[in-house]
Amino acid sequence: SNLDEFQPLRNIPGVHLLWVRQASQLASLGPTDWVILPGSKNTSGDLAWLRSQGLDAAVARHAGQGGAVLGICGGLQMLGEALIDTHGIDGNAPGLGLLPLVTVFAPDKTVRHTSSRFLDGRAPSPWAGLAGVPVTGYEIHHGQTQQHVAMAAAGNVARAVLPDGLGWCNTNGNVMGVYLHGMFEDAAVLQALFGAQLGGTVPTLETVFDGLADFVEQHFSEEFLHDLIAGH
Repeated sequence: SNLDEFQPLRNIPGVHLLWVRQASQLASLGPTDWVILPGSKNTSGDLAWLRSQGLDAAVARHAGQGGAVLGICGGLQMLGEALIDTHGIDGNAPGLGLLPLVTVFAPDKTVRHTSSRFLDGRAPSPWAGLAGVPVTGYEIHHGQTQQHVAMAAAGNVARAVLPDGLGWCNTNGNVMGVYLHGMFEDAAVLQALFGAQLGGTVPTLETVFDGLADFVEQHFSEEFLHDLIAGH
């Protein structure tokens, strides 16, 4: 249920979307490739599965080489140092350690539509185009995420990319985690990230059907269409 929000990426020229289940599928990643960790119904359980497949090491290797890694909701929680669960909500687990964050689970669940704006950033990164861009999506998660106190005291601090604890990135800027679902269904976000490839436009289902209707009108006679509908 968390995968449909990535379908808009299939409509963007130059973007190849691949669902990965084995570490070998990440062996040939280049510096411009992205790894996206989607939402999860059970973050600690899915982390265990990632580790059993060797995907944790593959993602860490990609991040260590400067490759882009994005976590959304449960994916954000996975990127941190630890998951702490004293209420039996999701389970305790070490995180992937790519962001100096810790997630604490609680019985209350956050479910809400959210509108926010990406903070201005100075360092270049795969997400630099998002600086100042408004974004609308939704939150649906157990647990709250915050800076890891000991790591922050030692100088390892995650940079906020969204206000109110909605998103962070590492100091290098190539690893980012956000709590907002629906980011790739937001036209402003797609425009900011892929506008150069799209020539300034973002394809939507409405524009695709409008283009199809225009094509049919230009290339098929009205009589032919009537005959086709009548089954002749």
